[in-house]
Amino acid sequence: MAVRHGRAETRSATKGRPVSASAAPDIGTAQGILRLGNAYCEAQALLTAVELDLFTALHDAPGTEREIAARLGLHGRGLRDFLALLAALGLLEERDGRYANAPAADRHLVSGAPGYVGGSLLGGKANLYPLWNGLTDTLRSGRPRAESGGFERMLGDPEELRRYVRMMEGALRPLVPELLKALDWSAYGSVLDVGGCAGDLAGWLVTEHPGLEGHVFDLPEMEGPFGERTAELGLTGTMRFHGGDFFRDPLPRADVLIFGHVLHNWSPERRALLVRKAFEAVNPGGVLLVHDRMLADGPDDVDNLVASLIMALVTDEGAEYSIGEVTDLAETAGFTPVTSRPLEDNETLVLCHKPA
Repeated sequence: MAVRHGRAETRSATKGRPVSASAAPDIGTAQGILRLGNAYCEAQALLTAVELDLFTALHDAPGTEREIAARLGLHGRGLRDFLALLAALGLLEERDGRYANAPAADRHLVSGAPGYVGGSLLGGKANLYPLWNGLTDTLRSGRPRAESGGFERMLGDPEELRRYVRMMEGALRPLVPELLKALDWSAYGSVLDVGGCAGDLAGWLVTEHPGLEGHVFDLPEMEGPFGERTAELGLTGTMRFHGGDFFRDPLPRADVLIFGHVLHNWSPERRALLVRKAFEAVNPGGVLLVHDRMLADGPDDVDNLVASLIMALVTDEGAEYSIGEVTDLAETAGFTPVTSRPLEDNETLVLCHKPA
């Protein structure tokens, strides 16, 4: 879950908004309640497997318990049950004592694979998992559990900054295919990703649409990771980084401006300010794209309600918000028409058009 800037295609019959397919486990029995209370154990098994890079180790060849222990440098105690649990969770497949990745794990948990999301999971394990133990205190005090000034210190620590960049990339990667199809990009000449971190999204857009001019606006400390990432993508010199503070500085002008995992970090008043600044920055006839884990109308939006609580744990004023709220903000700023659609299971894309 992004700290700075972290739905199925069913829709409400009355308002046409996406409704999450996520729901809480069956809590109709004592066993179900206990299962929910101990769900952190299963989550930790997955996070540990990613931290060990188990799925990468099994990508080229399945392995026995002994072979896996040797590949990963493990003692062996608990490994049999660990592998069996991952198989029971559907992450591994076991046949005749040999373990292999399940198809989804092979697509999304193998380091370097196009669909890899392990960076987001590892960032959550390091940064978010410990904070959940303080939810009681946050609900009592209204204060986040993240250490005061921690983000600023992270920006000055190269290793922590790299971890943060990997977490942002992991959260973004599943969304890229749909974002690449969000618009007829050939109709636009420039794109600005606000809070775009190392420039992954802008880089993918420019790679797919070479005529598109790519820009990223973020804190000055992100310029180093931006340079590294554009070099990896072979785009050095073809995209531009703009360092600044989006509350204090004007946003560079562009045909398309993107707020991805940005607005949920701030209060409603600050969200309104950012949308107004976006309206000023988008060229006439251009578009503001907003995507976040927005809340649906009903109370069963489990994944995104969890995401909203994460914002309470890690930010001073952030929370997930409804599609209706951002639509109202955009229309008040002058965008019209404003439409929305699902981006992936838990993510919504709002398209805000600026009149020509």
